[in-house]
Amino acid sequence: MPSLVKKGDIMIGGIFPVFNKEITSTVSFQKKPPGVMCAGFDMRVFRWTQIMIFAVEEINKDSVLLPNISLGYRILDSCASPTNSLRAALTLASELEEVNLTSFCTPAISALIAESGSSQSIAVAGTLGPFHMPIVSYFSTCACLSNRAKYPTFFRTIPSDYFQAKALAALVKHFGWEWIGAIQSDNDYGRNGVLAFTEEVKKLGVCIAFVGTVLRTYPMDKILAVVEMIKQSTVKVILAFVPEGDFYPLMNEVLKQNITGIQWIASEAWITAPRPSTPEMYQAFGGTLGFVVQKMAIPNFKPFLTNISPYKDPSAAFVNDFWEIIVGCRADSPDKHTEAEKTKICTGNETLINSQDVFFNVTQLRVSYNVYKAVYAIAHALHQLVFCQPAGEKRMRPCLNVSEIQPKEVTYHLQRVNFRNQFGDHVFFDENGDPPASYDIINWQLRNGQVEHVTLGHFASAENGIYKLSIQEEKIVWRTGETVPTSVCSGVCPAGTRKAEIKGKPACCFDCVPCAEGTISNSSGATKCILCPQEYWSNERKDECIPKTIEFLTYHEPMGIALTVVSLLGASLSIITMIIFIHHRETPVVKASNSELSCFLLFSLFLCCLCPLTFIGRPTVWTCMLRHTAFGVTFALCISCILGKTIVVVTAFRATQPGNKVVGKFGPAQQRIIVCSCTLIQVVICILWLKLNPPLPDRVFRYSNKKIVLECNTGSNAAYYAVLAYIGILAVICLVLAFLARKLPDNFNEAKFITFSMLIFCAVWITFIPAYVSSPGKFTVAVEIFAILSSSFGVLICIFAPKCYIILVKPEKNTRKHVMGTNIHKKITI
Repeated sequence: MPSLVKKGDIMIGGIFPVFNKEITSTVSFQKKPPGVMCAGFDMRVFRWTQIMIFAVEEINKDSVLLPNISLGYRILDSCASPTNSLRAALTLASELEEVNLTSFCTPAISALIAESGSSQSIAVAGTLGPFHMPIVSYFSTCACLSNRAKYPTFFRTIPSDYFQAKALAALVKHFGWEWIGAIQSDNDYGRNGVLAFTEEVKKLGVCIAFVGTVLRTYPMDKILAVVEMIKQSTVKVILAFVPEGDFYPLMNEVLKQNITGIQWIASEAWITAPRPSTPEMYQAFGGTLGFVVQKMAIPNFKPFLTNISPYKDPSAAFVNDFWEIIVGCRADSPDKHTEAEKTKICTGNETLINSQDVFFNVTQLRVSYNVYKAVYAIAHALHQLVFCQPAGEKRMRPCLNVSEIQPKEVTYHLQRVNFRNQFGDHVFFDENGDPPASYDIINWQLRNGQVEHVTLGHFASAENGIYKLSIQEEKIVWRTGETVPTSVCSGVCPAGTRKAEIKGKPACCFDCVPCAEGTISNSSGATKCILCPQEYWSNERKDECIPKTIEFLTYHEPMGIALTVVSLLGASLSIITMIIFIHHRETPVVKASNSELSCFLLFSLFLCCLCPLTFIGRPTVWTCMLRHTAFGVTFALCISCILGKTIVVVTAFRATQPGNKVVGKFGPAQQRIIVCSCTLIQVVICILWLKLNPPLPDRVFRYSNKKIVLECNTGSNAAYYAVLAYIGILAVICLVLAFLARKLPDNFNEAKFITFSMLIFCAVWITFIPAYVSSPGKFTVAVEIFAILSSSFGVLICIFAPKCYIILVKPEKNTRKHVMGTNIHKKITI
């Protein structure tokens, strides 16, 4: 295998993908294995090989680090293939030092710097790990390589993708991207990277619309399938977690089909790679964001690069390929090539001193700096092993012979290496063999016709091991005059709506459903609606809870005014009737009507008509107790008076029969006793009601979702129905007695009037019960008031209207003869 070699006391191996494409062929070139040819010389990777050589030479000149010990190296090409990487690793590990009795199996190299791709490193570390060969990678980022059980001797100078996945997720969250696509390479690097990223963004509510898979060896139909996937998707942001070589074919096809308007996010594998960073690629990939490892400018490295020449060592691998690309001619003799090759042969006077190629720009070395640190980490581990103390301390003699160095011991000291290099960087490995994580955020911008990588922010560890993202420039330029696009599957649900998942689609794709009545969402993007408190209801926009309407029968509304007027009218009529009766108390009609009971009855009707006023207005503790008890007592008094009159009328009728002396037993005293005793029973019921479970104001929510009805809770339904039942019993007794005396044989038929009044009274209260139960809110109160006023007016009109008519309109009939009738000759007092 072609290699770059320099012998030393201690040998370090290096594996780099100098050629990035493996081609099967029947023709064998140079020392390549038959049937396999590597193509695609990578200038970037060639610089990695040179930085390793530069670091080794720099260490050999250092009088402190490994004094009097020379480092040597052998560098092989992996052709970016896991198979070739493993072959190169076994080649390096199997070469023996000079055979002696104690160390004939010691490998020719003490440590290995490898590899670029994660799949290649997995193959190498998995194979050489059991032999305790220390391996330090400079560009393998797969988090799977942090598994010390599987890869006990693997170290790296680049952070694990575990941290890059966190950084990319934080970046996506920062810009509010919720609907993104992903492209992965068909290897461990791509698959594990996208998997780690997916797990991180899912925690942040971000959805992956699709995952396309590419590889540099894929046929074009697979590449076109991924391109079609991008075109069919609605995503505006795509993460490409792929190495440069795997992604480049897809980039060319995206450019060819003029797919624009996509915000690309890059992994560290290709964000600063030279091939994609061209003005042509900028048409489709302009504004790409990505994370890169720490950069460094290494002094004296540029002169070292410009000093490369194929004439110094014509057998040196890779140098002729490099020279042909940079200078444009081949330095080797023409007999080494077939006749088909028409490459120009160099004159021998070419030089690289004044070359302006980007290859010689060493101001932003990133992966190269990782290779540089890897060499120094191995050198410090060797120093501690050989001198039994860290470099830089007082000089001591070696405590170990160089020939006795075992790879296992180098691994042991690599685990404990901890130093600051000449640039002030702290170099060490954690328990997983990983370095501290720190990234710069890079944005592609076009300046002066060239694509530049502008640093916009940083992602690194903060206090307590928490990693934080900081953006230095909020306005990320995607193209001139444009900002980073948004990318969501569904727009943000406005306030008043909530997200509703669409069956079969990711969580980021949803419908915005208006909140149900009584629930709100007062912020955009709500996943659920909040239930309003009981006293509140949602407004029309469903974005605010507003107080429910307080409803009760007021004096200011039309219904309240009408009922108040009717109530006052009934009370006034009762007083006027009482005044008329008092003024005409000596007339036969008034005397025949029993003026005392009539006045009691009119007074009770006056109170009954005023009772509705306690039902109108905001319920309070006192009005609630008063309205029901006052209603019960006044109506009991009213019906008791009617009952007294009915009994007197019946006894008067019986008194007209010969030999009947019952009329003498129901004089004024007995009438008062009947009225008082019947009323007292109701008073006792009401007192017990108020004492045990009184009525109280209550807020009722059941009638309407948007209203709170203020009403009086009866407290005890049994007591309330007992009051109504007692009034009903008195009314029925009055009705039965009056009905029996309805055929008095005279013109003054009091029983007939009482019968009509009780019929109206009973009819009103019988119809009141279903109306009361079915009426909602304040209409319940209105129905009760209507029943009170209707029954009061019925009694007032039926009993007293005929008498007032005779007294005021027909005074000529207000005589004893007319009142008693022609067939009655016996004087009675009623």
